[in-house]
Amino acid sequence: MKNIVITGSTRGIGFSMAMEFLRAGCNVILSGRGERLPEAAAASLSLFEGKYIYVPCNVQHKASLQNLWDTSMDQWGRIDIWINNAGQNAPHKYAWETGESYTDNIIKTNITGMIYGSQIAAAGMLKQGHGAIYSMEGLGSNNMIQPKTILYGTTKHALTYFTKGLTKELEGTGILAGRLSPGMMLTDFITRTPDGDPSEVISDERFRRIFNILADKPETVAKFLVPRILSNTRNGAQIAWLTNRKAAWRFMTAGFRKDRLI
Repeated sequence: MKNIVITGSTRGIGFSMAMEFLRAGCNVILSGRGERLPEAAAASLSLFEGKYIYVPCNVQHKASLQNLWDTSMDQWGRIDIWINNAGQNAPHKYAWETGESYTDNIIKTNITGMIYGSQIAAAGMLKQGHGAIYSMEGLGSNNMIQPKTILYGTTKHALTYFTKGLTKELEGTGILAGRLSPGMMLTDFITRTPDGDPSEVISDERFRRIFNILADKPETVAKFLVPRILSNTRNGAQIAWLTNRKAAWRFMTAGFRKDRLI
């Protein structure tokens, strides 16, 4: 039985992974900015009473992440896997059109928050003598440039660089660092702006066509990622759902597929 901490796990891929870890018999620490779990999430977790706790956490603040670690340790005694999943997007606009607050939030959440989380998890795991740290990749991690999303892509490119570096720094310590590559998913990142309004990106016909070929629901991706996270023993592993081969196959068979997400 492993104890899992997931930042940004009240919805989307974070919540779907939490559910899969619970189904696999793990204890899970969920976290988000709200003071309590959203009602829908709490209802879905009703079958797992005693197997999870929720800890409010704003990853932009290192003290908040430290509290997440400390509270998790108080509850379970050890943390086996820490997943940096909390993420922020920005409006679908050119970089020079993006406001200061959106720019600050995407950097402080996707880069600074991920680094803080990794620092705290690495320090704690080195003391306990074991553990694994994973960070969630995204558009930009593979050097792809998509206009009007380059702030998000920049943060994910930095995440990949940092995680590869952390892998080298942890060599020989018994602590693992790795990357999770979920591909394209139908989440609020796609359908909503940071303010909760409908995103204009989904009205782009070219985007819709590509998205419907390549994207999946977060539940599908979580079912793939979680067992591989639990079984991985290799430092520096990248656990990737949408591989180049899989993407090529989807494009070749796109005319025969009828499942459309948007």
